[in-house]
Amino acid sequence: PPPRHEPSGPPSANFEYIIAEKRGKNNTVGLIQLNRPKALNALCNGLMKELNQALKTFQEDPAVGAIVLTGGEKAFAAGADIKEMQNLSFQECYSHQFLSHWDSVTQVKKPVIAAVNGYALGGGCELAMMCDIIYAGEKAQFGQPEILLGTIPGAGGTQRLTRAVGKSLAMEMVLTGDRISAQDAKQAGTGWHCLHRARPKRVLMLTKKSSMWKFERNWASTCLSPFSYQDDRREGMAAFVEKRKANFRDQ
Repeated sequence: PPPRHEPSGPPSANFEYIIAEKRGKNNTVGLIQLNRPKALNALCNGLMKELNQALKTFQEDPAVGAIVLTGGEKAFAAGADIKEMQNLSFQECYSHQFLSHWDSVTQVKKPVIAAVNGYALGGGCELAMMCDIIYAGEKAQFGQPEILLGTIPGAGGTQRLTRAVGKSLAMEMVLTGDRISAQDAKQAGTGWHCLHRARPKRVLMLTKKSSMWKFERNWASTCLSPFSYQDDRREGMAAFVEKRKANFRDQ
């Protein structure tokens, strides 16, 4: 049998919401697993801070050539933590730079691969799309259901989704909140790949690209501003938390 390569964690591996360790031959792969199974890996602020810390550790580790980001069998990440966002005001979001720390994945110079199974919804879908490559299992489902909560994607959803699946399907997903399967995404021309061949780490770092979606983030913050649609945003999130149908005013 092939030799077993024992995982080893980064120096600061005392995480509450994620598991981070090095895998593969000579520990050249940094593995980050989202680990809030009871919450379907909802992306709370604490989880995102730990994710950024693990990314920074693997980024600075010269032995790590690539990073894999994954979740569980049931969910990669079922979205942002609505309970945390439910009562945020526009002033709070503006002064604290709402979602500004979410795009750290795009700043990593090493290749980042998303291994997705189960739900990748809302912020979970956006997080997967921030990665350089998405490898999806047969049970993977992607979606941007923010419209059902009375708000819009705020971490790149409207921009990256258009590039991934095309304008028509992206608009349908964002405007209806409907999900697509991994098979549907593949048929839309996204292309799901596994990284089979080794590549020089320095060259890979040079070929990385990153983007920032400041306009979208600002509009997402605007959904929390003191106008009529703020009421619908609050109603949508309250309905989600209370597990009932939303009663939107602006229909």
